Amino acid sequence: MSNPVTIVFGLEGMGVAPAGTDADNTGHHHLLIDTDPSTLDTDSGLPATDQVVHFGGGQTQVTKDLPAGTHTLQLLLGDWSHVPHNPPVVSEAITITVD
Repeated sequence: MSNPVTIVFGLEGMGVAPAGTDADNTGHHHLLIDTDPSTLDTDSGLPATDQVVHFGGGQTQVTKDLPAGTHTLQLLLGDWSHVPHNPPVVSEAITITVD
């Protein structure tokens, strides 16, 4: 795979809404890049870093450049205030290699 990489997000059984939208069974995506979700404090708002990318606008895909090498990608759904649901709604992790 080469840059830029397009990542399309999916979600079943819940709705996607922008950050700040306080509605049942909704949230917005956070893309975890080379980050194990068990290392995050899921009781408070997720940090915004190069490894925890927020999509507070309710976006369902992104095209971005990643450094060459192997990367693990995973989605974590956050509520209106970037706090993961309880229990957390996470995707399966995938591994990609960027040339």
